[in-house]
Amino acid sequence: MQSEPVVLVVGEPTCCHRLEVILEFLGEPSQQIEQDQLNILISGNPETEYQVAMLALPDADPAKITDVINRLDQLKPSLPIILTHGLTAPDGLDSRLSQKIVASFDQTLSYSPTVDALYRAQVFRDQSAIADASRGERRDLHLFRSLVGTSRSIRNVREMMTHVADKEVTVLITGESGSGKEVVARNLHYHSSRREHPFVPINCGAIPKELLESELFGHEKGAFTGAISSRAGRFEMAQGGTILLDEIGDMPLDMQVKILRVLQERCFERVGGNKSIPADVRVIAATHKNLEEMIENGEFREDLYYRLNVFPIEMPSLRERSEDIPLLLNELNKRLDHEQGGAIRFNSMAVMALCQYAWPGNIRELANLVERMAIMHPGAVIGEAELPRKYRQNPDVEPTNQDESGNAPLAIPSMSVDAVAMLPLNGLDLKEHLAQLEKELIEQALDISEGVVARAAEKLNLRRTTLVEKMRKLDIQR
Repeated sequence: MQSEPVVLVVGEPTCCHRLEVILEFLGEPSQQIEQDQLNILISGNPETEYQVAMLALPDADPAKITDVINRLDQLKPSLPIILTHGLTAPDGLDSRLSQKIVASFDQTLSYSPTVDALYRAQVFRDQSAIADASRGERRDLHLFRSLVGTSRSIRNVREMMTHVADKEVTVLITGESGSGKEVVARNLHYHSSRREHPFVPINCGAIPKELLESELFGHEKGAFTGAISSRAGRFEMAQGGTILLDEIGDMPLDMQVKILRVLQERCFERVGGNKSIPADVRVIAATHKNLEEMIENGEFREDLYYRLNVFPIEMPSLRERSEDIPLLLNELNKRLDHEQGGAIRFNSMAVMALCQYAWPGNIRELANLVERMAIMHPGAVIGEAELPRKYRQNPDVEPTNQDESGNAPLAIPSMSVDAVAMLPLNGLDLKEHLAQLEKELIEQALDISEGVVARAAEKLNLRRTTLVEKMRKLDIQR
């Protein structure tokens, strides 16, 4: 079991001890080391996970501070830093290292600023983790902007893409409608050696059976009624590039035979023609259907399936990666603001509601919802009450008054005169009733605060130690 992240305190023993007392009061585990021990720590490759480094080096000169920051960067590049005892960022410090300094304190440390600084350190670590996951081991961040997310399933998809993008093999992408199969295909093309040539998609289920062959392979003049001139097909248009056979599970059996021939012989003929045309294309296929079941039912050719299924990639549905919804909302809002202006924001209660929804339409449905909200509430902060009814956890929720940060207040049950008068005939256990109400409000505060006890305590106007004791008594997990 992985231990809780530790605050690394670097500096003089006396100053470090004061910081440790404060951190102990806040419930944050810490480790104290002196400046000279940093090299030993770096060379030892510690297994401890550090959440933030606090420097307690009073009267240190800028060169000394710069040296310590550089060595902390060697220890962990994504480690945020808090300066204490009046330290400030040295002049001339590298901009990347300057961004790691999330807070700077004078000689006195008080409760609220310390909690705020630790929260900013947590945000810095979260953003660094998102950037690392999106960047991948072999690609730059911008290459996979369409596939944002930190869930295990989407990270696996990105990893598989890095392996196959520059390989000349056929890829079969499976997944529900709207899950992003075409996005994967476009990224595979963009990262391949064929990126300078066309990417040509065709939806095999959207074209009538009698026209599909002409659309794929083209036709010669007079090949059929209405063919008044020769026309190139999609395979010819994609020469040197990539063709996406989308929804290939809807392709008729007679056309499947012809696609199989193209994959085997790497050539095709136009309808009505007898000239063989080389097929210098990479084929990517996609479908939302279960092709193996279709093979058993005689609806899909087994030999074609194995020709296509050289490298399978399965796209997860949005309900399987609900933890990615906040990041997807941010990405969709950025695009909306860039294309149309007037981006919106979703408060914590709205995001929680969206994470609980089943999303049968997947990312396409999420994108449609964001655009709809932007049209109805341009530039606003969207709460749960503003969402369409089917997306709400509580369909009867009323519009909420939001604070300046766009967060909805705690949903404290309103107590009218009539409600107070409605005491059950057999009475009730007032102590138990109030304890349940208290438990519900604490759980709401923890949900809104993403499990950070200190922030939840501020929302409830309690001391952190008081809230921890209440959580213990009410058996509330962090």
